[in-house]
Amino acid sequence: MAVYISLRTRLALWVIFLLLAQVVLVLFVIQRQEVVAIEQEQREKGLVLANSIIQENTPLLVRFDYDALKENLDARIDDMLVYIIFYNRFNMPAAGNDFIVGFDDIYQFTNLGEDLTDREAVVRRHQLRDAEHNPLVDVLEIEIPIFLRDVSDRWGSVKLGLSLDEMHAEVRRTSMLLLGIGVLGLLIGIIGATWLARRITTPLQKLVEGTKQLSRGDFSLQIDIDSQDEVGNLARSFNEMSSQLQLLQKRMEEANKRLIQVEKLASIGHISAGIAHEIRNPLTAVKLNIQKISAKENLDEGDLVNLEISQEGIAQIEKFIKELLNYARVSELNLDWFAMDQIIDGSIKMIADSLELKNVTIEKHYAPDMPQVRVDADKVRQVILNMLRNSCEVVDVGGKIKVRIEKADTPSGPRLRTLISDNGRGVPQKDWENVFEPFYTTKASGIGLGLAIARKILEQHDGTIRVRAQEGRGSCFEILLPCESET
Repeated sequence: MAVYISLRTRLALWVIFLLLAQVVLVLFVIQRQEVVAIEQEQREKGLVLANSIIQENTPLLVRFDYDALKENLDARIDDMLVYIIFYNRFNMPAAGNDFIVGFDDIYQFTNLGEDLTDREAVVRRHQLRDAEHNPLVDVLEIEIPIFLRDVSDRWGSVKLGLSLDEMHAEVRRTSMLLLGIGVLGLLIGIIGATWLARRITTPLQKLVEGTKQLSRGDFSLQIDIDSQDEVGNLARSFNEMSSQLQLLQKRMEEANKRLIQVEKLASIGHISAGIAHEIRNPLTAVKLNIQKISAKENLDEGDLVNLEISQEGIAQIEKFIKELLNYARVSELNLDWFAMDQIIDGSIKMIADSLELKNVTIEKHYAPDMPQVRVDADKVRQVILNMLRNSCEVVDVGGKIKVRIEKADTPSGPRLRTLISDNGRGVPQKDWENVFEPFYTTKASGIGLGLAIARKILEQHDGTIRVRAQEGRGSCFEILLPCESET
């Protein structure tokens, strides 16, 4: 079974591994360079010390004063200088400090060849051991020739043994310092790698969560990633895809609503045809008979009232059948370019008597230079008349109706917005969508087809109608129709 390792963990581990390898390599190279530098410094120090000893003791060597020479050598021995050996011109040991005399393999033999010049030296490293071959001290051994002024032959040589303990201590201090720097750098690298892994994988995790949300059908998610890199481009593409899917979902919902509406229309059409066939003919006969009876003389007042009530009922049924057939019928539009204010003004004139009867005032607010709309003027006038009648019915005596026309820019393009509002009792928010459904009404005498017919007509014009919120009491209906882009 494969072990799951997150991308963040793998990325952090790889970065840490590469960083660790780089730190080890760099520390190794630096440490080797430091060791070489320390050894070179030790060698230069030994050469300077050897030349200094030669200058001090050459006169004693020339006079063959080996006792004085040995005393000088013993006096120069310290923690760093382990031994000093002078050799004569015959490569025989002339003098040396007491410590080295017991090491014949070092004391008795010089390291110089016959052809060595005065500027050359022999340098080697070795380890002094006791009789039991136990290590005593690591030594850097330097031997240089001695040449007298105006004498071409070598007069002798001097051999120094420098303790490497100080050099080893310096190397250890340098190694510890480099190790500390490496550990600190590695810790900083680990923190940086963790931060980098989090910075890279967190947006990816957001994208993963976003895809899960999309798979559940929620297309409203927008990922907040503004980095200017491939991840940012991926997030922006994801957001664009989400917006497109959301728009597609909205269009599908609208298409489903229209499909349901078409199915309703088909059902209502079948019902309307049956109603028109089964009810109209008998109803016409009833209506004619009532009219004949009403024309007779010698009818008392009560009979006349009952006949009038029957005629009103028949008229209500005929109105219902007519509106039902109008709603179910799919009629062709006679489209042309019209000014919306002219259509509204014509509708207001047709309802002027009803407005005057209730002393209702109409306020008109038309924006200047409004574009025209390509509509069936009779159909749109029917919608406006319906809206104005509804407003006139719901306002009190002395009420007010406002009509506003203005241009609106929408995602679907330029639209002409018509707002019809009143200060009547208003439409409850819970009914804002239901009022456009067939047979849904809040009026006692209504049959619930007026607003349904209005929506159907406007949808035929690629328009919309909806209830809008407004301050104070009353209701406000918004009508949007496509218009020209310029006046």
